[in-house]
Amino acid sequence: MKRLLILVGALAATSAALALALLLGSWALNTHRYIEHQDRLRRVLVQQPTMERVVKALEDEGSPLIAAPATAEEIETVIAERGGAKAAELRAKARRWPRLRVFRAADMVYFIYFDGEGIMRDFTCVSR
Repeated sequence: MKRLLILVGALAATSAALALALLLGSWALNTHRYIEHQDRLRRVLVQQPTMERVVKALEDEGSPLIAAPATAEEIETVIAERGGAKAAELRAKARRWPRLRVFRAADMVYFIYFDGEGIMRDFTCVSR
């Protein structure tokens, strides 16, 4: 009976350690992935590229344009469909910048904001 308790305890401890390792690994991977996308867009933002240049560059890299909303209603629809937990942030930025383009980039969705002249001014990455 004592051996059975030791075996069950060891199995429980091993299972808990495995679950913790998998949880931490998943968290680290998601954090790394998010930071990579953020850094990528931050480097682009510093250059203050035009909308046309951003659209072409992302499409050339395999990140297609999935939405180019022209009205407040269209912007709200895109944010509601794809914004997830960042919907409030996306709405605030949409009020500030008049143009929005949305791209699918691997496992992320890029919301990229442009001013009235078509210059990139801000962005938000949302996990799909």
